[in-house]
Amino acid sequence: MKRINILTRCLLIIVGINFCACVPQKLFSELETENNNCKSERDQLTSENEKITVELTELKAKLDHTQGDLKHMEEQGIANADELKDLKSRYDQLNDHYDELNKTHQALISGSDTQTRNLMEQLENTQQDLHQREDQMNQLSVKLDKEREELDKLQKEADQRNASLIELQKILARKDSVVDALKQKVSAALMGFENQGLSITKKNGKIYVSLDEKLLFASGSTEVDARGKAALHKLAGVLEQNPDINITIEGHTDNVPIVPGSKFADNWDLSVQRATAIIRILLDGTKINPKRLTASGRGEFQPVDTGKTPEARQKNRRTEIILTPNLDELFNILDQSK
Repeated sequence: MKRINILTRCLLIIVGINFCACVPQKLFSELETENNNCKSERDQLTSENEKITVELTELKAKLDHTQGDLKHMEEQGIANADELKDLKSRYDQLNDHYDELNKTHQALISGSDTQTRNLMEQLENTQQDLHQREDQMNQLSVKLDKEREELDKLQKEADQRNASLIELQKILARKDSVVDALKQKVSAALMGFENQGLSITKKNGKIYVSLDEKLLFASGSTEVDARGKAALHKLAGVLEQNPDINITIEGHTDNVPIVPGSKFADNWDLSVQRATAIIRILLDGTKINPKRLTASGRGEFQPVDTGKTPEARQKNRRTEIILTPNLDELFNILDQSK
């Protein structure tokens, strides 16, 4: 719904700008502010998409840390188990020694008082030692139980994080597969236009279809010529068959100012109107859901060539159609792992 509102406001802004010659300055300013707000919200969505990779890295780091804690707990549990085993062995030895002393005491009960007292002292010392060993064993047993509980808890957390990581990797693999397949389909559909002002590239998990001005528009115009419409119609056929792909149309200009008296306020205005003109062609006669489409104008502020030559300016006068897989499933996994 939020994206629909953004698109609606953008369309209203465009309509308002088309009639800016007969609209009061105040309304024009309000429409221009709405346009800037739409751009800011679009940039925010782009920024959120870029945070995915950072969050995935953090999730991997947390999993590595948990697995390190798990390994440490396992090693500590083994050491404690060995200590308990050693204490039990010593306890058994002391118990046997106590039995022997008791037998000796019984055998020497009729002996001298000195020998008897010595034996009694040994018995008492042995009993005290046995009680201390029993206390140590009980304490160690309780400690082992707590460590086992903590170990089980860490293991469950590690399993959950590992499952989330595996699911994320599967989704990313599917997304890359979808992007690669989409690039092949787009390249096949537009084969006749490549090297004639059209290029197709994959970057940051997206497909960029870049169209030079000469393939679409006359200089300073927003009307798409026949050859440009033919390319857009072929691209629309591919987009219609891939409903999970979001589409952003970005208009770009050179840095030459708009001629005073033109129907365009500035290069921003020209780039936005060219983007909306392409959207109308993509929607014309197709079943593409308008919710998937976003029109934006970059003006002269994202050049591909910063040179001052006519050739550099020609490269910058372009329209980019950016195809992005739907990342809702990936966002849901990230939210659940927090």
